[in-house]
Amino acid sequence: MQSTVLINYRRYTAVWIFAATIVRLLLATQLELGIDEVYYWNYVIFPDWSYFDHPLMVGVLGDIFSLHHTFRSDFLLRLGPICLSALSTWIIFRIGTKVKDERTGFYAALLFTGSIYCSIIAGFSYIPDGPLIIFWLLALNLMLDFLGAETIDSVHRRKIILFGVFAGLAMISKYQGAFLWVGVFAYVFLYNRNWLKEFSFYLSGVISAILLLPILIWNLNNDFVTFNYHSGRVTPKWEFRADYFFTELSGQFAYNNPVVYVLIVIALVALFKGKKFIDTKFHRILLSPAIPLWLVFTGFSVFRSTLPHWSAPAFVSLIILAAAYWAGHENQKEAYFWMKAGAYFLAFLLAVALWLINYSPVQLGKKSDIAHFGEDDFTQDLYGWKQVRKAFETVAAREEQAGTMPAGAGILTYKMFPAAHLDFYVAEPNERKLQALGTLEDIHMYAWIYNYRNGLEKGQDYYHIALSNLYREPQELFGNYFERIEPMDTIEISRAGKPMRYAMFYRLRNYQGNYVNPLPSDLQ
Repeated sequence: MQSTVLINYRRYTAVWIFAATIVRLLLATQLELGIDEVYYWNYVIFPDWSYFDHPLMVGVLGDIFSLHHTFRSDFLLRLGPICLSALSTWIIFRIGTKVKDERTGFYAALLFTGSIYCSIIAGFSYIPDGPLIIFWLLALNLMLDFLGAETIDSVHRRKIILFGVFAGLAMISKYQGAFLWVGVFAYVFLYNRNWLKEFSFYLSGVISAILLLPILIWNLNNDFVTFNYHSGRVTPKWEFRADYFFTELSGQFAYNNPVVYVLIVIALVALFKGKKFIDTKFHRILLSPAIPLWLVFTGFSVFRSTLPHWSAPAFVSLIILAAAYWAGHENQKEAYFWMKAGAYFLAFLLAVALWLINYSPVQLGKKSDIAHFGEDDFTQDLYGWKQVRKAFETVAAREEQAGTMPAGAGILTYKMFPAAHLDFYVAEPNERKLQALGTLEDIHMYAWIYNYRNGLEKGQDYYHIALSNLYREPQELFGNYFERIEPMDTIEISRAGKPMRYAMFYRLRNYQGNYVNPLPSDLQ
């Protein structure tokens, strides 16, 4: 790894991207979809301007790779973020090259590949973060070109206008994209107020605002329910919670890969101590969206429960800074070892996770009684759903042939999970309508799906599938809506010949017509 062989860094980066993509593709063939992934399939089959949880871009991505929902496939849904991840890795290589040299670009690609968030959460899972990260990087790349310009010319003006497009697309991928504009405003006001005199600066903002119209239109038509929901998640309760704060910090440490996280911290310490390893203009631009994003969501965690991936895009900029630091390290043999170490550690974690999820005979959750067997076992989210489908097909065929259940009877459940899993793996393949009953906070988009699927039919019978790792007493859930509830079967879901959980099947008899959709009355 000598700096005199700079031409090789492109090839090395391409090889790493190819290898990482092959690993992700293989994983996509082996793992069933997770909780969020199956939920976002609803964005594909029920297209809209926006949605209760997130903007529309993840649905657009799924629509493209499922060929307008012609194919329902675990693999094809994940193919979208996998392709975006490969492109994102190349873009971060180009950014690293821009801020310093090709070695920096290569190291940035290695750290990006080693990051659990960048490589797996956003780079493999079918969630909004995949589109967010590629548009974040495209916008960040442009920021490095135009923000620090001492003399603003037509090239800079074109780039800030294009930035407005990418920033807008990032925001309709996930709301954290707004911090790109926070970064631009912070840099302009602190370091380059010449942009305030430029028409293109304001035009760029208008373009981003226009791209946000789908979110505004949907919320205007839905009583601003998204904004109310998300503001409730982050509004401080003004009660100091050290447990939330340390959970957030430990989550950031884990999500970004402990190895990568430590390498970033070492670089940041060196930067704040005044070590010169990157142009001042560039480090200011890289930090301008990262610091506000990190401060806001880490600050929320002092008072409210947060999720570590909310702040994760900030670490994309920090990866580039770390790459620049380690690319200039005096011992390149040592630096190169640590750049690869994160990716190798991630590969080890993936191998362990794949074994635990698909092949391990060890059940990690509760084993006390059948009703709660497997509860708290995180591996259950990505395993066993195809077995549940086969069990349902067996039970439904028997019941309907015997005349104890009507042909084509629908399925009822509660909460967005297990609703989305049962919908994707059980109901849709068997051409059944699934409905989730509950509060808006519990069922999310299923409140709208209830209307799309024409609600429930009075006097009709329905199936209920209860999973032991997510068990709620059926009488508690549905007793007010049905004349009676009858148990049918309890079927074991196994792995490596050992029971992992149980699927319990019930008949819900004679719907009384009294369920009230939790949507606001004017949206019923």
